[in-house]
Amino acid sequence: MPDSFLPKRPIVAVHPKMPEALTEARAIAAFLKEKGLAAATGSLYDENLRRRVKSGDFDLLIALGGDGTMLRAAHLCAPSDVPILGINLGRLGFLIQVEHKDCPKYLEQLLKGKAWIEHRMMLRVEHMRAGESKSVSHALNEAAISRGQLLRPVRLSVDVDGRLLTTYVADGLIAATPTGSTAYALAAGGPILPPELRNILIVPIAPHLSVDRAVVLSEGTSVSILVQSDNTVLSVDGQEPIVLAEDDHVNVCAGESTAKFVRFGNPGYFYRNLTAHMNQNSI
Repeated sequence: MPDSFLPKRPIVAVHPKMPEALTEARAIAAFLKEKGLAAATGSLYDENLRRRVKSGDFDLLIALGGDGTMLRAAHLCAPSDVPILGINLGRLGFLIQVEHKDCPKYLEQLLKGKAWIEHRMMLRVEHMRAGESKSVSHALNEAAISRGQLLRPVRLSVDVDGRLLTTYVADGLIAATPTGSTAYALAAGGPILPPELRNILIVPIAPHLSVDRAVVLSEGTSVSILVQSDNTVLSVDGQEPIVLAEDDHVNVCAGESTAKFVRFGNPGYFYRNLTAHMNQNSI
């Protein structure tokens, strides 16, 4: 079992578009206060909260919402090495172990030092044009390069460590982390990877007479994707897409930051959580 984790300076944060979550956040803060642990509350988009997280004012961020909220929390917390405890108020919750109804039980365990920290790899995603860096993003799930508004496939050439892997003609291409293997990459037919791995997963989206299998690469791999079509966009963790031009490159490698999630019980929780979600559509 990994080393235990006992926070002293928590913040309870919510997505601003989930007003019901703020009521729950205040209730959690009140519960913690009764147990002798003061906790602030706020929105993940509040600039003062974000500044305080980045400056090290907190040693735990309790995030209420769904997987989208967890992604936003990870983008904020990972560079500052702040662990995240997710409490599910959404539907799927692949990233979340604690359901809302079970919150008091797990908070009691947290305060007794019965939690541990899980480390999840992130990706560094750089958009290059004519040798110049246009943007750098970090992904917990994936970077997706896909067709834009026109309903025609795009052509993408992929180099791995400076050597050509293959050229895809497809609706797009996903570069995902093991965490992202249960997100968009799963919907595109990719394999499910355990979250503790540090691999890069390459998955084509609806390939047209191209390699149609996912490729699993090692952590130290550098991937360079050359855009050979117009009508192409880049989206990182489902954020606002960036319009790409022909001959642009998207370079992907393991990021320097690691997302930390607070977990409880045996590390095998991942498979129990996975089975529960995969059986949601069973008859």
